[in-house]
Amino acid sequence: MIAEVPSTPYKRSLSRALSLLMAVPLSLVLLIHPASMLDANGHYSHRMLMLVMWGVAAGFVHGVGFEPYARAWRLMFHPLLAWGLMALGFGMWVMARQ
Repeated sequence: MIAEVPSTPYKRSLSRALSLLMAVPLSLVLLIHPASMLDANGHYSHRMLMLVMWGVAAGFVHGVGFEPYARAWRLMFHPLLAWGLMALGFGMWVMARQ
């Protein structure tokens, strides 16, 4: 089956760019300097980091333009969910730096 051409490609490209612009720096922080995500006691919140990494993965999936067919995968990689989880990650990063 051939995918339909989006009716508003400009709006979709902006949201995809936003997903990539949020996912790239957060993934680099997690990969290059993970100690910057430590809390005041010097510990990681593994549950929160799992959610943040899920958001980063969803941000990359949406950012590169992949659109899953199955409804469950669409919900798991929805851009609004990705943006919220990545915002949580940026919040954790800002709070750890204070």
